[in-house]
Amino acid sequence: MTDKDKAEVASEGEMREADEVAGAEVIEEEVVGGAKVRRRGIYLLPNLFTTASLFSGFYAIVAAANGVYENAAIAIFVSMILDGLDGRVARLTNTQSKFGAEYDSLADMVAFGVAPGLVAFFWSLNGLGKFGWAITFIYVAGAALRLARFNTQIGSVDKRFFVGLPSPSAAAIVGGLVWCFHADEPSRWLSALTVVVVAGVGILMVSNILYYSFKDLDLKGRVPFAAILIVVLAFVVVAQDPATVLFAIFLVYTLSGPLRFLMRKARRRSP
Repeated sequence: MTDKDKAEVASEGEMREADEVAGAEVIEEEVVGGAKVRRRGIYLLPNLFTTASLFSGFYAIVAAANGVYENAAIAIFVSMILDGLDGRVARLTNTQSKFGAEYDSLADMVAFGVAPGLVAFFWSLNGLGKFGWAITFIYVAGAALRLARFNTQIGSVDKRFFVGLPSPSAAAIVGGLVWCFHADEPSRWLSALTVVVVAGVGILMVSNILYYSFKDLDLKGRVPFAAILIVVLAFVVVAQDPATVLFAIFLVYTLSGPLRFLMRKARRRSP
């Protein structure tokens, strides 16, 4: 074999090795200055928050399976906080990516779809037999459909509103219910309340009811000094009884959508 042949074989081997390495990497195409640029790898910082949110949702399932319902409910709220941070961190550090968006959506399905449904099932609905897991599936399927619809509507709907109840808010309702009543003895009224809440928010997630998104709030602008006092007061109120206060806040938000819908419908009918 000549030196030229050896060089060609070596070159082919390097190319195959490069292709194998590329196949193990995440490669995304971005448009920079009108030209497509291929970038390899993922951004670590925002995906750390997404992974933490995923872990918290997974922990909620494990805790509920072991009967530690208070910790399971708290873990759902922790997932909400982490989920709210990953997107903001990505925008602040200019590290948005398609991989991050897909990963975040899958993590949300676990943290706000599967986890709250199973927490409610282990806590109360498993005593209802097939009816209990059917109600649980309504919630889980509603969360999956809500996330899929949200991903396809990005950029095509009014940013001021969400179409359907957001999955984190639905998870907060279920988690808040479990957190508030986790120490109560099983009863018919509690099982009935759980069925109504779990099935209700599952249906609201796939409804066409609009919910205010708060995305038009200017958090970077200047505000009166009294605003910071209101924030301090809010923290004090939440600290008094986190379970009840948080459940009440998200319950009001959940009911605001149907109430707004009925009010608009009544205005249209009035002469």
